[in-house]
Amino acid sequence: MSTPSVGEAAEATAAPAHGRRPSRVRWKMFVLLLGVVALNYIDRGSVSVALPLITEDLGLSKETTGFVLSAFFWTYALMQIPSGWLADRFGPRKMVSGACIGWGVAQSVTAAATGAGSLLGYRLLLGAVEAPVMPAGGKLNAQWLPAKERGRGAVLLDGGAPLGAALGGVLISALIAWTGSWRLSFVIAGLLTVAVGLYAAWYIRDTPREHPGVDEAEAAYIERAHAEEDAAGPAVERTGLRPYLRHRAFWAMCLGWMGFNGVFYGLLTWGPLYLSETKGFDIKTIGWSTLVIFGAGFVGELTGGWLSDRWKAAGAGANKVMRTMMGVAGTAVVAGLLGVVLVPDAATAVTLLSVVMFFLRWAGLYWSLPSILAGRANAGVVGGAMNLSGNIAGIVTPIAVGYIVGGTGSYTWALLYFVGAGVLFTLSSLVLDYSRRLSVR
Repeated sequence: MSTPSVGEAAEATAAPAHGRRPSRVRWKMFVLLLGVVALNYIDRGSVSVALPLITEDLGLSKETTGFVLSAFFWTYALMQIPSGWLADRFGPRKMVSGACIGWGVAQSVTAAATGAGSLLGYRLLLGAVEAPVMPAGGKLNAQWLPAKERGRGAVLLDGGAPLGAALGGVLISALIAWTGSWRLSFVIAGLLTVAVGLYAAWYIRDTPREHPGVDEAEAAYIERAHAEEDAAGPAVERTGLRPYLRHRAFWAMCLGWMGFNGVFYGLLTWGPLYLSETKGFDIKTIGWSTLVIFGAGFVGELTGGWLSDRWKAAGAGANKVMRTMMGVAGTAVVAGLLGVVLVPDAATAVTLLSVVMFFLRWAGLYWSLPSILAGRANAGVVGGAMNLSGNIAGIVTPIAVGYIVGGTGSYTWALLYFVGAGVLFTLSSLVLDYSRRLSVR
C-alpha cells in the first residue's frame, strides 16, 4: 500500500468526523481555467494556422506578415500590468470572464479583414482583450491553492497554451476545410469562446468561501495552509509593483519568462509557415504536425507540474527542485533546436520540435512564482509584470523572424535566434531564488 503524500495527509485532517472527503472545487476551477486558456491560444494562433491562405488572400509580404503576427503582442504586453492591477483591485473572476467574452467577439470580427491594415487592427484588439487572463489566473492560483499545490495549479493554468496551440492547428484547419473559408472558421471559433466566457462568469469565484460548491472542510484546509504560509514570511499588503523592482529575483523571473516566450511564440507564430515552406506541408499536414508538437508540450507541462509538487512533497527545497528542472529543460530545448538546424528531414524536424516543446513547457511552473515572491496581495500585478516581459519577446520575435527570413531566404538564422532565447531562459532560471517571499519594505 502506498504512503499518502504530505498534501493528501494534510487535506485528510480537514475532513469532517463522519468521514466525508472535502470538496475539490479548486481543481474543477483550474480545469476550467485550462479550457479558457486553451481557447485563448486557439484564437490567438488561428491566424498562424490559416497564414498560408491569409497571405495569399490579402497579398502579404514576409515583412508585413511579421508585423501582423507581432501586432497581437503590442497591446497584449501593454495591458499586462494594468490587468494585473485590476485583478488585485476588483478580483480575478470579472477579469477572466470579461476577457474571454471580449476576445471571442474580437476573434469573430477578424473575419472582416480586407487587407494588412484592418487585419493588424483586429489583432491589436484581440491582444488588448486577451491580456487579463494570465495575471488573473496567477491571482486565482494564489487565492485558491496552498503553496504545495501551486505547481500543479500553475501548469493547469499555463497548460492551456500548448493544448490550445495543439488543438488549434487541427480545429482551425478542420473548420477551414469544412466551411471552405478561413473567415467563417474565425466566426465560429469566436462564438464558442463567448459561450465559454459566460460559463466562466457563472462558475468562477474570487475566493473559496464565495463559491457555493466549496464545503467547510475544503475552505478550512485552504485557509489553514494560507495562514501557515503567511506566518513563515513577511506580512504583505497590496503595494503595487514598485517595491519589487529592486530585487534580483524579480528581474531573473522576468528575463527567464522573456527567453521562454522567445522560443514558444516564435514556434507558435512562424512554425506553421516554416513547415509549409521548408517541408512542403499542406494545410491538413500542418494541422496534424501542430497537434503533435504542441500536444507534446501539453504532456510536458503536466509532467513538470507533477514532478515539481511530488519532489517538494518528498522534502526537497524549492531552489533544488526548480533550478534542476529548469536547467534540464533549458538544456534539452537548446540541444533540440540545434538539432532542427542540422537535420533537414521533415519527420525528424517534427520529432525534435516535439521534444523541444515537451521540455520547454516545464516553464509553466513560472506561474507559481508571483504568489511565491509577492504573496497573495500582489500576485496579480507581479504576474502581469512577468507576462509583460514575456510578451516583449512576443512583439520582437515575429518581426525579427520576418526580417531574418525575408532577408536571408532561409529559416536557419531564425532557428538560431530561438536558440539564443533558450539560453536566456536557462541562465535566468538558474540564478533565480525560488525559496523566499520578497520584502517590500
